Amino acid sequence: MTRILFPSSPLTRKEPDPDFEAEVAAARSCGFDVELLDSEVLFSGEACSGAVRGVEEGGGQEVVLYRGWMLRPARYAELCAALSERGLTLINSPEQYRRCHYLPESYDVIAEHTVKTTWLKCGLDVDMAEVRKAVEPFEDRPIVIKDFVKSQKHYWAEACFVPSAEDTEALERVVKRFLELQDESLNEGLVFREYVELVPLAEHSKSGMPLSLEYRTFYVDKKPVYTARYWEEGEYPQAREEETFAEVAARVDSRFFTMDVARKKDGDWMIVELGDGQVSGLPPSEEPEAFYRALSGEVAERE
Repeated sequence: MTRILFPSSPLTRKEPDPDFEAEVAAARSCGFDVELLDSEVLFSGEACSGAVRGVEEGGGQEVVLYRGWMLRPARYAELCAALSERGLTLINSPEQYRRCHYLPESYDVIAEHTVKTTWLKCGLDVDMAEVRKAVEPFEDRPIVIKDFVKSQKHYWAEACFVPSAEDTEALERVVKRFLELQDESLNEGLVFREYVELVPLAEHSKSGMPLSLEYRTFYVDKKPVYTARYWEEGEYPQAREEETFAEVAARVDSRFFTMDVARKKDGDWMIVELGDGQVSGLPPSEEPEAFYRALSGEVAERE
């Protein structure tokens, strides 16, 4: 796995997407071969064969890595198929991608180490009676709302946090605002999670949302290869108490994934969620070169 595929600039296929320029430069400096996918095609309804037309063909068994914007699982499967026709295999299968990309798909693996979670498959016209039923297990406890992939955490008070799951007025108001903000970006439905107090870091300078002691760890073949501070703001400890949840990582059906962990006020660590490593962002507090150096070291060990 020495080849990484990044999205091209929306303006020209010959240049990387500006948001990934630093990662592209870091990957190249660490010895990876970099090629670009045609963003205009990849993020449209056109056949994925057009998105990979500039990618050099492989020998049939070559494993490659995608680093870029999130793809819906169906589109990721199309990208896998298009690359397969060129003799290339993405590091994670479509099934593995879906499992880590959608929280409900991986909840069974992390359930013992995360907060109570329920979900409801729905569209933008969700039945509020079904929403109220979905949050009954939380009784009067506070909850946060997201879809199967993302939240509106920067609209914390109006589209994410509900102080009591039994407060139907607040629940409906937050759900409606969340759906309004997500609009066509809604992924599969709604996810409801118990809110627990975490070790605080700061309040976000722009949105005012509470920031907590949280880390993101990238895993390759079950092994942690790079841990990053999740937030750019706030004062992190000089050293993090090691907590890798190795027994959980060993059960994750993915070759390249992330695990976000946070420390609760009672001192225990919890898993927030998993993510597919190809579309999990590198927190802005981190230097891309350090990440790709760690990744290249792991690749070298396996060759």
